[in-house]
Amino acid sequence: MAQFELILPKMGESVAEATVTNWLKNVGDVIDAEESVVEVATDKVDSEVPSPVSGTLVKILVDVNGVAEVGSPIAIIEIEGEDSGSTIAASTPESIPEPAVAAAEIEVQVAAAAATVSAPSPSAPISKNSNGRFYSPLVRSMAKEEGISQSELDQIQGSGKEGRVTKKDIISYLEDGRQAKADNAPAASAAPTAAAAVPAAPASTPTPKTSAPAINVGSGDEIIEMDRMRKLIADHMVNSVQTSPHVTSFVEADMTKVVLWRNRVKGEFQKKHGEKITFTPIIMEAIVKAIQDFPMINVSIDGTNIIKHGNINVGMAAALPSGNLIVPVVKNADQLSLLGITKAVNDLANRARNNQLKPDEISGGTYTLTNVGTFGNVMGTPIINQPQVAIMAAGAIVKKPAVIETPEGDMIAVRHKMFLSHSYDHRVVDGALGGMFVKRVAEYLESWDLDREI
Repeated sequence: MAQFELILPKMGESVAEATVTNWLKNVGDVIDAEESVVEVATDKVDSEVPSPVSGTLVKILVDVNGVAEVGSPIAIIEIEGEDSGSTIAASTPESIPEPAVAAAEIEVQVAAAAATVSAPSPSAPISKNSNGRFYSPLVRSMAKEEGISQSELDQIQGSGKEGRVTKKDIISYLEDGRQAKADNAPAASAAPTAAAAVPAAPASTPTPKTSAPAINVGSGDEIIEMDRMRKLIADHMVNSVQTSPHVTSFVEADMTKVVLWRNRVKGEFQKKHGEKITFTPIIMEAIVKAIQDFPMINVSIDGTNIIKHGNINVGMAAALPSGNLIVPVVKNADQLSLLGITKAVNDLANRARNNQLKPDEISGGTYTLTNVGTFGNVMGTPIINQPQVAIMAAGAIVKKPAVIETPEGDMIAVRHKMFLSHSYDHRVVDGALGGMFVKRVAEYLESWDLDREI
């Protein structure tokens, strides 16, 4: 019998590690090729890892709640073979990236670092295990990026399992003022006196950290612990507001032509293509056209650099049965027809509801659309999906009286109206660009061709 190492595969863009949440097989169980063995979770999505070979699970290398690096073995499977006792390593992804911080996390670090005294990068590397604690690739990467030495990292109080330092611990440490904490740490007493005497620049004064007010829990109150996804969403939303100065512009679009066209063709469209056509792909197509007109909406910020994306990848916020939110991405939406966008939207929405999305399908977005009209809301002020710089909310389409200009004069008629809310990052998107963009989306919708072929 030969032994086969089950490797944690690449889990998506900028993902360097994953947490084991559940083993689907026990030691001694027989496994078929392509059968799922373990469930893992990243900060982006939950996934199952299948076995590429048939055999018997003989050893689990990473326990539940343990963290594994991409490309590292997580289990040993015994397979039929002549070389008894030999170990065959599974083929790893072609390129295993160095542990990296996701772009959204980089944005948070930039904001936090701006409020702290800068420190030179340590010459010594950060150890994976030190002071009796394990440091994940993400934590080590953040420490290296922020110039946190090994001894300084060992002094940070961890809130994770077994006292591990987490991303939030690093960010909190930076926001609270690393120099003050370092001066009070035992290891800091050995530092040269001259170094401690260097005054901090006035512009680098850390922003006071606000604490949540105390909550009185009554006898009839119920305490519900957030699930893992809700915690991630909460962190992502807070980080976005702290990172980007949000501005929202509103436009009311006349959707009458779109509504009339869709009502006329939706039955034939489904019969011909096997797909239901909703308003979401129609609005997404208008957004793609507007991005082509205003490409500086399709950007991200990396420090003081603006990254102008070559691809137009539109995320679509989707509500899950659990009440949580996920944002699958329609990749290269500018290269798709309306039918292609419709198929992509329907497919992603269906698989999102059934928790069948792949990690790559919820990463790489460059702009996001959220349809708050699905819940009967007329408008909303959406929060930017970092590291993007803009997001649009489409409200409910409602009938209302409106003034119509005709060659014979103005008249009042019943029209189908919809509010578009465009939130954008005021660091790089000014009011003129943000306002013109949402107006252009409305213009594309209002000029819809009633005779458009399906």
